[in-house]
Amino acid sequence: MQFQWYPGHMTKAKRAMQEDLKLIDVIIELVDSRVPLSSKNPDIDQMANGKSRIILLNKYDLADDARTKCWMDYYEKKGYFVAKVNSKSGAGVKAVQDIIRKACHDKIERDRKRGILNRPIRAMIVGIPNVGKSTFINSFAKKACTKTGNKPGVTKGKQWIRLNKNVELLDTPGILWPKFDDQSVGLRLAFIGSIKDELFNMYELSILLLDYLRENYPEAVSSYYETEQVEESAVQLEQIAVRRGCMKAGGAYDVDKAAKCLIDDFRAGKLGAISLELPECSEDVDV
Repeated sequence: MQFQWYPGHMTKAKRAMQEDLKLIDVIIELVDSRVPLSSKNPDIDQMANGKSRIILLNKYDLADDARTKCWMDYYEKKGYFVAKVNSKSGAGVKAVQDIIRKACHDKIERDRKRGILNRPIRAMIVGIPNVGKSTFINSFAKKACTKTGNKPGVTKGKQWIRLNKNVELLDTPGILWPKFDDQSVGLRLAFIGSIKDELFNMYELSILLLDYLRENYPEAVSSYYETEQVEESAVQLEQIAVRRGCMKAGGAYDVDKAAKCLIDDFRAGKLGAISLELPECSEDVDV
């Protein structure tokens, strides 16, 4: 399968972000803890132009904790301010306020020496579709400021949000980049739902996910669905069809329906805490 999704509104959103960057003190980029590199838009690095950078590994409850720690070390070594958050539960969100101040320390000191006091820090929130920006903002602000939804493309335009007297946030639409040089990146983004499901074959996607899980988390599927461990993904999907009642008239397996069940269960974390990639530092971590 080929993975790509770059509709016209993303081009417009990228241009708008480039214009707004001159108003910004710090860029807060949300990535998905299950795919912290694949969900990081390389175009943001090109646009950042020396701005302070914060990486928030969101949805950490869905990811393998040892691998998440490895990714945090990876990004810290690259000079980012890093934290993990669970926007839905609010875990880790409160600490972001202090991280913003640390990231903007030099800027705050420059303002102070020039006699500029108490000017709010302006932060831009960026991230790919469905990474959880709107949920994070609502949790951070402790109120419903933005629309949220478990699908890409909910946020259509930018909006300023005054959190308090110290911080203003500029929310932006989720954008990808024009071409995935490595199709495995697109595959991982399809797994987590950052590319519209209508663009690819869910059966094929589920088979590839089962292949990955068998190699990296061999008991995840059999434990959740209470099935036998088998060597063939197609057979495993048929077992899931039986366990989830995905059957057609006459007793045939409805593998397409079972495939959607599997993908939905993975995205919801029902198969356990699972990460889909590792950085170079993985050799130093017991995973």
